[in-house]
Amino acid sequence: MKRTLFIGCVESSYVLLEAMLEKGYVVDGIITMEESKINADFKSLEPLAKEYNIPCICTKNVNDEETVGFAKKINPEVIYCFGWSRLIGKELLALPKYGVVGFHPAALPCNKGRHPLIWALVLGLKKTASTFFIMDEGADTGDIISQREVFIDEKDDAQDLYDKVLEVAKEQVLTFTKEFAEDRVRPVKQDPNAGNAWRKRGRMDGQIDWRMSPRAIYNLVRGLTRPYVGAHFMAGEQEVKVWKCEYELTDEYANLEPGKILKVNSQTDFVIKAYDGIVHILDSDAVSLKEGDYL
Repeated sequence: MKRTLFIGCVESSYVLLEAMLEKGYVVDGIITMEESKINADFKSLEPLAKEYNIPCICTKNVNDEETVGFAKKINPEVIYCFGWSRLIGKELLALPKYGVVGFHPAALPCNKGRHPLIWALVLGLKKTASTFFIMDEGADTGDIISQREVFIDEKDDAQDLYDKVLEVAKEQVLTFTKEFAEDRVRPVKQDPNAGNAWRKRGRMDGQIDWRMSPRAIYNLVRGLTRPYVGAHFMAGEQEVKVWKCEYELTDEYANLEPGKILKVNSQTDFVIKAYDGIVHILDSDAVSLKEGDYL
């Protein structure tokens, strides 16, 4: 097996590293963080480093002198960088003979960029992919070494899709790690003129507008549900997070305006008129609503 340095600090990093170690693959060094306020699914790799007696450094900047010095001491032939939100600098990229392998849960060259699982659900896509590639100085632009489709069910939410992608990714990592050892990895260049790049989402991207179609609201809610920040709507001055909903396209309320409160079962369970149907909120922050009022 090639000398390997592993970089990561989120749940997916932990799962993929654990899969390698349980399979008996040797990891020669680990770079991780002690804590992170950026990643909702932050998870330090220190426990695995201690369990398997692997040299490990915690850093806030993977490109700083101390961290790069640690990497040079490991002298890796390949670096796996899964779940690190900042770009890797030139010095680290140039260090390993076989490159730095990155992970992006989308069908590159399409859908490069930010929040790939969230955007896939919010846009109502029927499928995405789990992609591993040799990192370069761009964002998700390097040569692809492994890509597998992941189908998205209408009922999948953020956690469901996250779990699906990770199951596929584990199989991929074990496969191409063996291929690296046998010098059988054959990277495929991405077409620089193909695909698109998703932008960073902001707070307003998660706000429900009851003039939206019920299905669009449903997709927004399932895309932003836990472990993410949650979609929200405003009830007066109160911001209300929504974690789960259902929808129905119906003409029954065609004469009613979007945002009308049709039924209140509890402070976390209520029905709202949307553009061409209704949305049944099943789990939300507690809010006092009155049937017949408007949001």
